[in-house]
Amino acid sequence: MMFPLPPNATIGLVGGGQLGRMSALAAARLGYRCHILTREQNSPAGQVSAAVTISDYLDPVALRAFAAAVDVISFEFENVSAEGLDLLASLKPVRPAPGILRISQDRVAEKSFVNGVGVPTAPWRAVGTLDELRAAAAELGLPAVLKTTREGYDGKGQRTLHQPDELAAAFADLSPKPLILEGFVDFAQEISVVIARGADGSLSAFDAVENRHRNHILDLTLAPARVPDSVVEQSQAIARTVATALDLVGLLAVEMFVDADGQVLVNEIAPRPHNSGHWTIDACPASQFELHIRAIADLPLPAATRHSDAVMKNLVGPDEIALWPAILATPGLIPHLYGKSDARPGRKMGHVTRLFPKGSLPGEFGVEAALGPAAPRRTGEHFSPSP
Repeated sequence: MMFPLPPNATIGLVGGGQLGRMSALAAARLGYRCHILTREQNSPAGQVSAAVTISDYLDPVALRAFAAAVDVISFEFENVSAEGLDLLASLKPVRPAPGILRISQDRVAEKSFVNGVGVPTAPWRAVGTLDELRAAAAELGLPAVLKTTREGYDGKGQRTLHQPDELAAAFADLSPKPLILEGFVDFAQEISVVIARGADGSLSAFDAVENRHRNHILDLTLAPARVPDSVVEQSQAIARTVATALDLVGLLAVEMFVDADGQVLVNEIAPRPHNSGHWTIDACPASQFELHIRAIADLPLPAATRHSDAVMKNLVGPDEIALWPAILATPGLIPHLYGKSDARPGRKMGHVTRLFPKGSLPGEFGVEAALGPAAPRRTGEHFSPSP
């Protein structure tokens, strides 16, 4: 395989969602074609790509044909088959490597890895039986959060436990087993850092941003995070440590909690573009998606600088996508729609970004006013961190 990847080469992306869509658009700007492997007809990524293979992620015949048609392979979300990626990696370079996907797919493996490289997390215990859950709850205390170790996202696959009599029902409801119990963190803010790492070990990290959730789904991202310099330094150091320890080639998002004492704890890692990095499309010379493509294509990584402060607002479900005409009519709102035809409750349909001169991100009411029709105030919910 020729690296750096020459113009007109084809990048294979496993997964057809909006992260693949925005990655494909960034790849096109750099002179590449994208070929999407997805189970979905008329996928967001497929709509803007040169080729699409519709197949299960474990079909060896389809995987071999897909690999033969591309020059390098990446993926756009974690709930794909690591075994399928192993087959692909035997045929073409896969970046990030399937082993990194395996770590991020399993919360026990993820937290074990992060703790193993000296990075703190909330206290946690793996639980395979109800007795183990009871013992873990006694050790960590309640409230605590019981989660599946695999396939959870946007709040799915988890229960917050407040009383001992809730343990049995929660354990029975959640699957697959084993599960993980995480001690409750009384955090002041939730932040994230998106970092790219090249095959030569070079690193390029975006500023830490603050994330606000509603119903366990990311609602707002404020860039930059309004946190002390010590928190910024901790978060950037953590992102560099984890990306380097993983031997990452590609993009990594590190989601973190900031506790009341200013300590930064890792919550989750995601070796792919991330919802909390969407603001970079409009506020940075090179977006997270461009850095993703540059890293996997072995192109030079530019500094992940921003020219503006920004607020990103997700548009979720039928109620928020109904605001689209008003958003388009509002000066200053930068619209992004993902091409999804079915606006189901809880489904991310698009996002809007509002830019501000660098160093002038407004306060809470200023952010709300600047978002206009997209502001969270219309739901009756304001800017409080996720529970």
